[in-house]
Amino acid sequence: MTRLKPALMKTQEAVEADELREESLEVAASLIGSCPGGCEVTLAGVLRSLTIRPVGATPALEAELYDGSGVIDLVWLGRRAIVGIEAGRRIVVTGRLTGGQGRHRMYNPKYALRPGS
Repeated sequence: MTRLKPALMKTQEAVEADELREESLEVAASLIGSCPGGCEVTLAGVLRSLTIRPVGATPALEAELYDGSGVIDLVWLGRRAIVGIEAGRRIVVTGRLTGGQGRHRMYNPKYALRPGS
């Protein structure tokens, strides 16, 4: 019986993370894991979850974006839904990251839906 090399025994989650990082680089997007707060960036990844939350008296649609290197929260203020923005959808976003240590956010990002979702 032959032994498999550890690199060949990646979990499905690790394979998907590698694919997402590669897709980000293909569209010239930065990787979430390497972006400091306060920077204007373009990111690409998959939306993992959506939540509608009130921010004060204003509704807000929040989505978690994952690119294989990290996670950020996208927040569209004044929206309860956006056509095409759904869990599992691949997307490219551009905007300014807020937050310092911990998890970043991007408010009202420009976005482009990607095929293959």
